[in-house]
Amino acid sequence: MKTYILSAVSGLALVAASAAIADPEAEVLHYWTSGGEAKSVAVLQEEFAANGGTWTDMPVAGGGGDAAMTALRARVLSGNAPTAVQLKGPAIQEWYEEGVLADISSVAEANNWDAVLPASIAGHMKCEGTWCAAPVNVHRVDWIWANASVLEANGIEMPTTWDEFNAAAEKLQAAGIIPLAHGGQAWQDATVFEAVALGILGPDGYRKAFVDLDMDTIKSDEMKAVFDQMRTMRGFVDDNFSGRDWNLATAMVMNGEAAFQIMGDWAKGEFMAAGKAPGEDFLCASTPGDGFLYNVDSFAMFNVDGEDKKAGQELLAKLVVGENFQEVFNLNKGSIPARTDVSLDAFDQCATLSASDMNASSEGGSLLPSYAHGMALRGAQAGAITDTVTAHFNSDMSADDAVNMLADAIANSM
Repeated sequence: MKTYILSAVSGLALVAASAAIADPEAEVLHYWTSGGEAKSVAVLQEEFAANGGTWTDMPVAGGGGDAAMTALRARVLSGNAPTAVQLKGPAIQEWYEEGVLADISSVAEANNWDAVLPASIAGHMKCEGTWCAAPVNVHRVDWIWANASVLEANGIEMPTTWDEFNAAAEKLQAAGIIPLAHGGQAWQDATVFEAVALGILGPDGYRKAFVDLDMDTIKSDEMKAVFDQMRTMRGFVDDNFSGRDWNLATAMVMNGEAAFQIMGDWAKGEFMAAGKAPGEDFLCASTPGDGFLYNVDSFAMFNVDGEDKKAGQELLAKLVVGENFQEVFNLNKGSIPARTDVSLDAFDQCATLSASDMNASSEGGSLLPSYAHGMALRGAQAGAITDTVTAHFNSDMSADDAVNMLADAIANSM
C-alpha cells in the first residue's frame, strides 16, 4: 500500500513538472502569403523556434484576409480555435464579444506595453481593459509617392496642399504624363478618399465623420468639398485604371508613366524591391493636411486548452512586441515599429519621417485609425462609406448627391 501511494505521488509530481515546463506551441493563422509578407512572418517563426517554441503555420491566401476569417470562424465553431490569429481593428472587439479571446495582460504588464505603445494603438489591443492582442507594426496610409525624375523634369515640388497637387497635376497632364497612378478597386478608391478627407476635414472632422459617424459632419459643406476634390482627381487618372492592382499602379510611378500615387507605405516595398532609393529615385511625403492615418497588423490570442499552447501564446505575445522583432520585421515589411522606443538607425528616410509624424500626432491627438483599412469602423459601416465613394468616383454624381447617399448608406448600416 505504501509503495502504491509513493508511486501515485511520484506520478502526480511528474505530471505537474511536465505542465510547468511545457514547451511553447503555437498554431498561427494569418494571411501574409505574398513574397515580402511571407519573408516577414518567417522572421517571427525563426525567433519563436530560437526560444524553444514549436510553430505550426496556417497561412490562408486571398481576399485581403476574407478567406482567413472564413477559416477562422469554422475553426472556432468546431471548438478548435488556433492559438493566435492575425486580426486588426474592430474585428478584435467583435471576437472578444463572442467570448473566445484569451487574456494576455500578464505579458503586457510584465513588458510594460502601456509605456512603449501609442495610446491610440494600445486601445485597439485591449478588450474591456484587458489585453487581448499584440501589435506587430504601424502602416501609414496617407502617403503620396512620386517619381523624382518626372517631378524634377517638370519643375514640380511635392505638393503640400490639394490646390498645389491640382496645379501640379494639370501641368503634368499638359506634358503628356499621367498625374495620378490609381487602380479602380473599391479599397483603393477608399484609400484616396480618406486621405483627401483628412486633409480637407482636418483631424477633428475626420474623427467625427469616420470614427463617430457624426451626421452633421457627414452632411457638411466640407464633406461636399471632399467629393469635389475626388471628382477633380478622377480627371487626373488614366482611362485604363479599372481593376488595376495597386502594385501595378506603383510600377507606373516607377517607370515614369505616372508621377504620383496615393497609397499606404506598403508601396515603398515595391520601390525598394526594384532597387529604387528613397530621396533619389522616388519621393515620399504625407498627403496634404495634418494628421496620421494608421493601419496596424496585430495578433489576437484565442482561448485554448493545454499549458503548451498557453505558453506558446505568452511567448508569441512577448516576441511580437519585443524590440528585436519590431525592428527586424518592419525592416522587411516596409512599415514602422508599433513601439516608440525602437532605434530607427537602420530604417530609411520615409520610415523615419513616418515614425516622427506618428509620435507627434500621438501627442497632438491626431493619430487616427484608417476607416478604409478596417481600423476605425465595423464592416457594415465601412462598406457603406466605400460603396458611396466608389459609386461617386465612377459616375457623374454630384457632390450634393454623394453626401446624401453617404448619409443614407451609413444610417441604413447601423
